[in-house]
Amino acid sequence: MRGGILYTTSMLSIVPTPLGNLQDITLRALETLKSADFVLCEDTRRTQVLLTHFGISKPTVRYNENDPSSVRRCLDLLRQGKRCALVSDCGTPCISDPGWKLVKEAAKEGLPLTSLPGPSAAACALAGAGFTGGAFTFLGFLPRRSGKAAKLLSGAYAQKHPVIVYESPFRVVKLLELIAVTLGENTPVVAAREISKIYEEWLRGTAREVADNLGKRKKVQGEFVVVIGLPETEEKAYEEPDLPY
Repeated sequence: MRGGILYTTSMLSIVPTPLGNLQDITLRALETLKSADFVLCEDTRRTQVLLTHFGISKPTVRYNENDPSSVRRCLDLLRQGKRCALVSDCGTPCISDPGWKLVKEAAKEGLPLTSLPGPSAAACALAGAGFTGGAFTFLGFLPRRSGKAAKLLSGAYAQKHPVIVYESPFRVVKLLELIAVTLGENTPVVAAREISKIYEEWLRGTAREVADNLGKRKKVQGEFVVVIGLPETEEKAYEEPDLPY
């Protein structure tokens, strides 16, 4: 331990990176990147921008979750005792981003690994939504088929907790319309766009209102996190009481 900060000797470190604003990176993430032998990344070009910004010079290796040979190559580095930092383009790896297959195989083989806390678009959006805290359901990106997507939404919403969904700017209006049809037009939603970036925007209202708002725009840009809340009457009914510890 140096300066009150614990440094790990794990071979594989899962390192969250900023959603947009580079100043959101943690000190521990920077130290881990600096001490790594290799940085395993979703896109080497995007990761290089981050490394260069902080004056870090490390070899990068592209990690392609859909290519078994890529997974094996990264595993081989870990087997050789190399310290590898796993990053995605932004946010936390393995959360609707590549990484889980490598983590699963490394854990199977008993290779030392650790996961650093840090930026997560889902947690950030939920905190800013103003819906009931505590339990929530995270669905990531929904299936393209509307029938499957509607079934997932209905099942998750039936748990009476906020539901979090990721969506691209090209499909977000369709998502909101699906929410309106499946869960009801007055279902409260918060659509967080471009979290932590220059054009960050929070759209609040019913599913129909937010869908109409975005539908009137000439062009919708930026990645979205949509948080689906409960009607106010149900939200109060399902607030969990404080429990003694």
